[in-house]
Amino acid sequence: MITCYLKYVIDPYKIDEFEQYAKMWIPLVNKFGGTHHGYFLPHEGANNIAVALFSFPSLSAYEEYRVKMAKDTDCNVAYEFAEKTRCIISYERSFMKPVFD
Repeated sequence: MITCYLKYVIDPYKIDEFEQYAKMWIPLVNKFGGTHHGYFLPHEGANNIAVALFSFPSLSAYEEYRVKMAKDTDCNVAYEFAEKTRCIISYERSFMKPVFD
């Protein structure tokens, strides 16, 4: 299993728009075989950092998701929403291996 960790720098004046964008992606990741662990919005501390975590059974499963999502209408609607609202300033993507008891 791999977990994708996405760290977003967001416009702090567009948190509502970013939350709407996040709610678009959760079912899409799940639709393509992933498990979304949620988005985490600023609350205390930095007002412009958000995080998303989702897992796939393997890196190859994640790569298949990337191919499928590029062709999916709902995924493109989500991308276009973020672009139109400019709620995301930048993001970093990392992959981690979870450790369970």
